[in-house]
Amino acid sequence: MLTQNKDLHGSAPDTCRTALLIVDVINDFNFPEANQLMRYAPAMARKLAKLKARARKAGIPVVYVNDNFGRWRSDLHSLVEHCLAGKGRAIVDLLRPQEDDYFVIKPKHSGFFSSNLETLLRYLGAEELIITGMAGNYCVLFTANDGYMRDYKLVVPSDCTVSNTARENRDALCLMRKYLKADTGPSGKIRLRANRKRRGGSRS
Repeated sequence: MLTQNKDLHGSAPDTCRTALLIVDVINDFNFPEANQLMRYAPAMARKLAKLKARARKAGIPVVYVNDNFGRWRSDLHSLVEHCLAGKGRAIVDLLRPQEDDYFVIKPKHSGFFSSNLETLLRYLGAEELIITGMAGNYCVLFTANDGYMRDYKLVVPSDCTVSNTARENRDALCLMRKYLKADTGPSGKIRLRANRKRRGGSRS
């Protein structure tokens, strides 16, 4: 199948050994624990925005892996507008997807469950995943676990993920470091190499 359709009908023209996954940052923060999460999310978002800018400069594809918050339509723009109207609008505005970023809707905690993430990563040729976002002890952890079972090398930067409490986030990072062999150092120490190639032309 890959030899017949190498670029998902032109929708995945990049190839790169590394992919940056950004989990659930396009968020309406309309849930009981939102105020807890909001204590930590703004500082995390600023760190993640810097990491994303570095990744794009290095030619690493950015993949948003996001809940649709009960709005069962794969419409990125409507989802962003919905979340911009919520209490997390500053975070959403800072981290909103750019035109050439990828966007995957997930129905449950793991980004791999019943989504097209695995297919996209296969076409991108990814071997290493940098997983970031919210919440560290739920969707980031579950996505990392499923990535580990698929033999991806994992990086989960400690300053680019948050949970409802600092302790829960530390515990989740510890689990990923110990059992999933994830590198959980700070984002500033991640070495990002320009290793992207393009199939059949370039994008602006």
